[in-house]
Amino acid sequence: MIRKVTPQDAGEVSAIYNYYIEQTTITFEESCLSASDLSARIEDLTSQNYPWLVYQKDGRVVGYAYAAPWRTRSAYRFTVESAVYVDRSIVGIGIGSQLYEKLFEELAKNGFKTVLSLISLPNQQSVRMHEKFGFLPVGHHREVGFKFDQWIDVGVWQLMLRDVKSR
Repeated sequence: MIRKVTPQDAGEVSAIYNYYIEQTTITFEESCLSASDLSARIEDLTSQNYPWLVYQKDGRVVGYAYAAPWRTRSAYRFTVESAVYVDRSIVGIGIGSQLYEKLFEELAKNGFKTVLSLISLPNQQSVRMHEKFGFLPVGHHREVGFKFDQWIDVGVWQLMLRDVKSR
């Protein structure tokens, strides 16, 4: 079941995210986040009309997706950056796609027009999922992240919400 996040979800959300922080280059965060850290982020974004959704299965949160401002200057107000994370034990069964589908519906309802997603490279699984929804590659930043003693490239994918494809 997909629903809006609540403050009580912060512990489960941080547990999902902390795996990606500690074990992957998918996120450039390098220190784990507490439930209260995540709760503050959730509160900040949702209070500004940015959706944050969770996927609940068998009574527990197993994935989440959210949108955040792309940049803070006013002219960027219709553009967001999106992200989706799924519990590592159940990646690949469509939960991320379902979350994105609902997130894009919410974003369109809220008047947003453009969604950008930054993907650390290589990451074919994420590239495939984004392109399935109609995201197009629009940029490649070389060696902009440094994590686990290696330089990491970042690709930028863009989706115009009017072009959303369902899975």
